Amino acid sequence: MRYNFDEEIDRHGTNSRKWEGMQEMFGRNDLFPMWIADMDFKTPPEIIEAIKKRADHGIFGYTFRPESFYDSIIKWMKTRHNVDVKKEWIVDGAGVVSTLTIAVLSYTNPGDEIIVQPPVYYPFFRIIQNNGRVIVNNPLRFENGRYTMNFEDLLRKITKRTRMLILCSPHNPVGRVWKSEEIETLGKICQRHDIIVASDEIHSDFVYSPNVHTSVLSTSFKESTLAFIAPNKTFNLAGIPSSVVIIPDKRMRDRFLITSENFELETSNIFSIVATEAAYTYGAEWLDELLTYLKGNFDLVRSFLKENIPQAKLVNPEGTYLGWIDFRGLGLSDGELYNLITEKAGIALDDGNLFGIGGSGFQRMNVAMPRNMLLKGLKKLEESLRR
Repeated sequence: MRYNFDEEIDRHGTNSRKWEGMQEMFGRNDLFPMWIADMDFKTPPEIIEAIKKRADHGIFGYTFRPESFYDSIIKWMKTRHNVDVKKEWIVDGAGVVSTLTIAVLSYTNPGDEIIVQPPVYYPFFRIIQNNGRVIVNNPLRFENGRYTMNFEDLLRKITKRTRMLILCSPHNPVGRVWKSEEIETLGKICQRHDIIVASDEIHSDFVYSPNVHTSVLSTSFKESTLAFIAPNKTFNLAGIPSSVVIIPDKRMRDRFLITSENFELETSNIFSIVATEAAYTYGAEWLDELLTYLKGNFDLVRSFLKENIPQAKLVNPEGTYLGWIDFRGLGLSDGELYNLITEKAGIALDDGNLFGIGGSGFQRMNVAMPRNMLLKGLKKLEESLRR
């Protein structure tokens, strides 16, 4: 491999939220961090060099996104996901969560209902509630170790006040990569009831063969959708927030732009522009090697649990670098499980209850780290159980 994903890098002293900002979430800052979704791998060298080159210029005045920025996104979407995107569809954003908030404000009113599919990325709940909208839960089904959408429940939950469904695709935290027929069935239901589908596709570059990501942009109902993408997860750029939302329909796009302009969000960040363009232009080889490495990490987690903690099972990850682990076989309450992992093992995982209905008894583990570090965390968990 050209890139060294085994390199262990000390992140202390860098204001790393993952390593130095655990106090707020866990009440202590000395845990082994396997939680928040950023990776312990260096960003691709091509991106680092592009940032350095721009920094060396020394003047950081007002800027804009050049044609090459949009071209890099269009080419990436075509070559990686077989999706045709037009430049005019692309709307700039600071980050996926903030642009999702703009979408909620653009297409819904206070009191309107927005559907989510828990257990799901928990900021979705905050986005809806903080803006006076109503959360409608359409929980995923978990049968024979696999999650599926519950379309019968979805149809029962839709009312005249339902305006939007936030789709997580690939799904965080359960790791499903939705099949094209699942996406189409969901879309047809929403289209029939005049419901906008806002699709968070930030993890779309993390898909393991033979699974294939189906973007809402390649569906028969794309005119009633928005797709949110970003290089932040793919290339470990969360500290340089950048994203775009792709909106094929002009009327929807215009409504989004009006709301965005009301918050004066059109100002561009020099380094996010440079990093995004470099990522989508030069990052393919690095990503291909990373996917192979991450698959090996998941294999390690699966085999380690089977051999040493057979009561805990990794839900098969079709995508993302986040392992969704079923600890219910231990027979512990949620409080006992949290105490075992946090207080006794000294590990920081994301508690399943954060993700809403269906999260009880589960924990989310970030496996995007050098393999020796991953093994260290797993051994700490095993030792706490043995004690």
